[in-house]
Amino acid sequence: MKPSYISMYREGTLSNRVTEALAILKSCTLCPHECGVNRNRGETGRCRTGRKAKVASYSAHFGEERPLVGISGSGTIFMSSCNLLCSFCQNWEISHLGEGIEAGPEELGTMMLLLQKQGCHNINFVTPTHVVPQILEALLFAVHRGLEIPLVYNSSGYEKVETLKMLEDIFDIYMPDFKFWGNEWSLRYCDVSDYREVVISAIKEMHRQRGDMELDERGIAEKGLIIRHLVMPNEVCNTPVIMKFISKEISPNTYVNLMDQYRPCGNAGTDGYINRRLTPDEFEKALNSAGDAGLKRLDRGDERISFFRI
Repeated sequence: MKPSYISMYREGTLSNRVTEALAILKSCTLCPHECGVNRNRGETGRCRTGRKAKVASYSAHFGEERPLVGISGSGTIFMSSCNLLCSFCQNWEISHLGEGIEAGPEELGTMMLLLQKQGCHNINFVTPTHVVPQILEALLFAVHRGLEIPLVYNSSGYEKVETLKMLEDIFDIYMPDFKFWGNEWSLRYCDVSDYREVVISAIKEMHRQRGDMELDERGIAEKGLIIRHLVMPNEVCNTPVIMKFISKEISPNTYVNLMDQYRPCGNAGTDGYINRRLTPDEFEKALNSAGDAGLKRLDRGDERISFFRI
């Protein structure tokens, strides 16, 4: 199945989306922060990114979810900076310190093409929220030169629905985080007081666009929604409520990656609630809550608990 952005390119509608997205940079409202800065003139807001995107690295990645990795890996492009800036971020140097190099549309588009040439099954943009226009601009360059594999939108979940609507029929796979249920914790660790409401609206829009994950005959993702949830110490995420929400209000067939690899990074070491790793009991409770919620497609990193094709 060919990605739908190819037909959009042929019809000319992809070019229209690029123009629409780039216009937002004049007074940036791409994400819920709505900083209003003129990024075309080099002004920066929460994401500290101007007109050009920055890339920290790109490679065939084998540490992602199995349906993305397949045989040849997920073509992962780590974008520098972030619009959420969690205080415990495990990619601190990239997100907070902004490590990376600026890349224009030709450079970013060439990265996509090189990853496809290596045999990667998809192009996986990590933290793309603040550089949506730049990604679309690069996509136009890459499609013209033969790009034809699915795109993955790998984000924190802190997204504007209006921006996601610009991406309809462009991104084939959405992979947001659902970090916290209680906004007191998102305020404490991300300095945003509306995370739950924003991520709920965003995930519903992502699911409306792409639905449950669909696989090809090799078990590789073609389109759909994957939700990641990093289980944290002392139940600060309220994992059981998040699992119930996903099962009841999105779909019990949502592919959920329940992650146990939390470790104190960034500024987490100074916070008594999250300055340690999970205990086995804490993660076991999280797993049980996912099962109790009725979720049917669970992934826990190296060990797949249950995985059902639909």
